[in-house]
Amino acid sequence: MIAIENVSKWYGDFQVLTDCTTAVQKGEVVVVCGPSGSGKSTLIKCVNGLEPFQSGKILIDGTSVGDAKTDLPKLRSRVGMVFQHFELFPHLSIINNLTLAQVQVLGRSVEGARQKGLALLERVGLSAHATKFPGQLSGGQQQRVAIARALAMDPIAMLFDEPTSALDPEMINEVLDVMVELAHEGMTMMVVTHEMGFARKVADRVIFMDRGAIVEDAKKDDFFGSPRSERAQAFLSKILSH
Repeated sequence: MIAIENVSKWYGDFQVLTDCTTAVQKGEVVVVCGPSGSGKSTLIKCVNGLEPFQSGKILIDGTSVGDAKTDLPKLRSRVGMVFQHFELFPHLSIINNLTLAQVQVLGRSVEGARQKGLALLERVGLSAHATKFPGQLSGGQQQRVAIARALAMDPIAMLFDEPTSALDPEMINEVLDVMVELAHEGMTMMVVTHEMGFARKVADRVIFMDRGAIVEDAKKDDFFGSPRSERAQAFLSKILSH
């Protein structure tokens, strides 16, 4: 579903991604972790063309992200993206946040989009909040709306960029619960996160990055049981010791 081949990226003279290669199969859940500044978020933003990259290739369901001829807005409409800071439209009601792209990008009828949006709000436990505005919701509720908004586009894959890092601790689980349910339903997911409990519960594979490079790309049990690199061992010992 997602193929990343020898991707490198620079900001001026500074190289932020170095020769990154991995793949995410249909229905697979891959967690990307690593220390701050390791290139995790940059890599996932390259996947749907939010960040340009200078060399290598990224394919989503056979379509090249970096090809100048690729219709990026159309491609992005097929790949759900959930950001750290929700990115909801503050001036639109919750239901209108969910219907806007359905109508404008997918060409659905207003009523069809509304029905889809309401069904997804019910799925994430927020149907009572359809007419409220984002500012009236907690951070955890806003992030669940953001997930519902992405799902409203019927994506072939979902990308998550540290979806819980801006949340208060008690709100994290309500978002992770929705993500776990998605994973169990077979959604193809690439998740940048420090939530190792989530990784242990649903990840098929774990990618560990450091200094812009993929240091480890291993099955979940292998990564947690016996990480090969000293850098990953040190990272895990710090994260899992609390």
